Amino acid sequence: SSTGVIGWRLPAKELAESVVPGAIKDLQSESAFNAARDIMTTDRYPKLRSKTLSNGARIIGIAKGAGMIEPNMATMLSYIMTDADVPKDKLQSMLSEAVNVSFNSISVDGDESTSDTTVILSSNKVQMNSDSDDDLKEFQAALEEISQGLAADLVRNGEGTGHVMKVNVSNFPGTDHEARRLGRHIVNSPLFKCAVSGNDPNTGRLAGAIGSFMGKFKPEEDLSEVVMTLGERTIFSKGKFVLEGDDVERELSDHMMDAQQNEVEEFPSHQKCVMIGVDFMHGDASATVFGSDLTK
Repeated sequence: SSTGVIGWRLPAKELAESVVPGAIKDLQSESAFNAARDIMTTDRYPKLRSKTLSNGARIIGIAKGAGMIEPNMATMLSYIMTDADVPKDKLQSMLSEAVNVSFNSISVDGDESTSDTTVILSSNKVQMNSDSDDDLKEFQAALEEISQGLAADLVRNGEGTGHVMKVNVSNFPGTDHEARRLGRHIVNSPLFKCAVSGNDPNTGRLAGAIGSFMGKFKPEEDLSEVVMTLGERTIFSKGKFVLEGDDVERELSDHMMDAQQNEVEEFPSHQKCVMIGVDFMHGDASATVFGSDLTK
């Protein structure tokens, strides 16, 4: 698996004669940090997450990607390693579920890619309790936690990302897949991206993005109960905006400013996000989507 500039040939001779032999020579089992660093291309920093389970099994994941980030999946690579002895078919289904709520729930620039990979490898060294589902449930939760963490890292490391948006869609009248599509529609709105970049709480652009999606794909749905929040403050409820006074505007703008990051710094100074909530109040589906603003 690889990513790179589309259309240009890989330097096969150099890879075969120098790069691969050098990589083999440098193989070690002390840390995955070097691997996370060495798969970087336009990334500004390596992305590495790990989790130790209660039975001693470990999961370690690395990822790279910064541009052309849009499901399904994106110009990204992610390699997840574990020593837990999980049956292959179960491991595959767990990975698919984890990818849906992580790497398929992010967007930096709205452009899909021809090159992406997520794999999980197991050495099967740590036995899981076959008499109980508790070990497998803990493994699934840890796998999703690592995958979501790496996915959020990809967005934070996005080319030109000055703010990370976290959109929580809840009680959506449809499927989880449709809820994810709405979340991506919001974070991919050029107008709303620009507003976030300028710390401008232009709530009309957020409402417009939601209305655009629902009008196209769910025109018969009742939206009278929709509640929208920005930075944990309710900004829309019962069919109207809840915005009164300069203090509210300043509070929302301050929330955006607090989540701002330097889009060229070598390592993120924080993990803050512009928090956006859309609650439909009468459905069973939900999704969390991470997205990037649009800087110059």
